[in-house]
Amino acid sequence: MALGNHSTITEFLLLGLSADPHVQAPLFVLFLGIYLLTIVGNLMLLLVIKVDSHLHTPMYFFLSHLSFVDLCFSSVTVPKMLESLLSQRKTISVKGCLAQVFFVFVTAGTEACLLSVMAYDRYAAICHPLLYGQIMSKQLYMHFAWGSWGLGFLDALINILLAVNMVFCGAQIIHHYSCEMPSLLHLSCSDISRNLIALLCSTLLHGLGTFLLVFLSYTRIISTILSITSTSSRSKAFSTCSSHLTAVILYYGSGLLRHLLPNSGSPIELIFSVQYTVVTPMLNPLIYSMKNKEVKVALKRTLEKYLQHIRY
Repeated sequence: MALGNHSTITEFLLLGLSADPHVQAPLFVLFLGIYLLTIVGNLMLLLVIKVDSHLHTPMYFFLSHLSFVDLCFSSVTVPKMLESLLSQRKTISVKGCLAQVFFVFVTAGTEACLLSVMAYDRYAAICHPLLYGQIMSKQLYMHFAWGSWGLGFLDALINILLAVNMVFCGAQIIHHYSCEMPSLLHLSCSDISRNLIALLCSTLLHGLGTFLLVFLSYTRIISTILSITSTSSRSKAFSTCSSHLTAVILYYGSGLLRHLLPNSGSPIELIFSVQYTVVTPMLNPLIYSMKNKEVKVALKRTLEKYLQHIRY
């Protein structure tokens, strides 16, 4: 990608979460702890799904991809945030900023697609339990997973190819702790009409489009659950999708609120951004392990095997 058009500006200033040195040190400790928990939690979930044959189903196949996406999503933004909290000069190069924008697009878009296909999986399991094996065939769920990655990558590629032609001049300040496309568009002094169209299409596809699929799936799921006469059967059916529903609410709730707010670097905007890009990737493995009986049992089996292996 040719970056000759960026000769006027070679780097941006990331204002981060706070300019107060007394606040930066506690924030560094807090977000380092969150990042380490994110890595450990998602790696643990990936390991358990990999080694336990009871979890080799479409639902947990999607969950393993979600855990990997969360690892990547958090790693795109948090290390740079931690560096800025310790550094006096909180800058990022134009190339580095564009790279961060690209990977934010890939991971955020892929996660949205994965959450929507996981909702479809729960719809098939609850609304058509006898046909579930035929509906969610191995070929189909493999296509769903890799298609989610493909759409995320394609979306990112289109947006970043348009972004490299933008000219930046004048203000170099990004009122945020990471680079996102709306921040770059705000700093550009060239024509950004094509960039805005591409960003709008991305929002419609990965934001409203995937949310609509989730909404339609859960409309059918809730309707089916309410029609079940047995209280125990109704509770069991709801428990199979409660973890995913919690993850959906966290991701879409904070993500949509973040993008609906003006790009001003206000405290409330930063709070929703932190929830969206930092906290949610940490919470997902906790949600799926604490609220899911199968994962808890599999985790126990895995730990017992590991302890036996060490003992002998």
